[in-house]
Amino acid sequence: MEKIQLQAQAREGAGKGVARAIRREKQIPAVIYGDGKEPALITLEGKEVFKALHSGGFFTQVCDIEVDGNKHLVLARDVQLHPVTDLPLHADFIRVTEKTKIWVNVPVHAINEEKSPGLDRGGLLNMVMHEIELFCRATTIPESLTIDLEGLDIGDSIQLNAIKLPEGVEASADMDATVATIAAPAAVRSAGKGEEGEEGEEGVEGEEGVEGEGETAEAGEADSE
Repeated sequence: MEKIQLQAQAREGAGKGVARAIRREKQIPAVIYGDGKEPALITLEGKEVFKALHSGGFFTQVCDIEVDGNKHLVLARDVQLHPVTDLPLHADFIRVTEKTKIWVNVPVHAINEEKSPGLDRGGLLNMVMHEIELFCRATTIPESLTIDLEGLDIGDSIQLNAIKLPEGVEASADMDATVATIAAPAAVRSAGKGEEGEEGEEGVEGEEGVEGEGETAEAGEADSE
C-alpha cells in the first residue's frame, strides 16, 4: 500500500499568534492525536501539504509523518483552508495502526458515461451521493468507489448494492439507497411543466361562475489572517 510521506517538526505552544508566525514562514500548524496518547503539535511545509492535498486520496491514504526522526502512521481527518486563497491553514491527523478500523468518507466516481443511452439523448447524471461513508481498516481504505453507467437510460437509477465493496468494508447507508440517477433533460422537464400549466388554465376558464371552487482542531488556530 502506497503511503503519503511528510516531514514535520515538533512545535511549542498553540493559539492564533503562534499559528500566524508559523504561516509567515510558509508552514502550517498541525496536530496528531488519538491512540490514547497526548496530542503532538507539529509544523508542516505548506507546499508539501498543498501538493498532497491536490494529488488525490489525501483523506483515504495513510501518511507516514516523520517528526524529528520519529515516524507516525496517521490518517488525515481535517484540513482547514483559507477562504480566499484555498491554501491550507491547519491540519488534523489521527494515529492509526495496521489493525485500526475507522469511519471514512470515500468519493464516488462514474465510468462509461459515453455508453449510457440516457446521457446520449441529453439526460443528466444526478449524483445523489458524491461520497459514501465506509467502515474499514485505515490501511485498506478504497481511494474511490465506482458506478457503471453503461446501458442506463433516462429514469434509471443505481443503488448502493450495485457497488462491489472490498472485502471487510461496510457502508453506513442502507444498501438499497440510491447513489445516482439519469434525469430527463431540463428542456424536456420545462416543456412538460408548461403543458401542464396550460391545461390547468383551460380548466379554470371552463368553470367560471361555479361557486365553491376554489426546508476539531485546536481552537482559533485555523482563523485566517
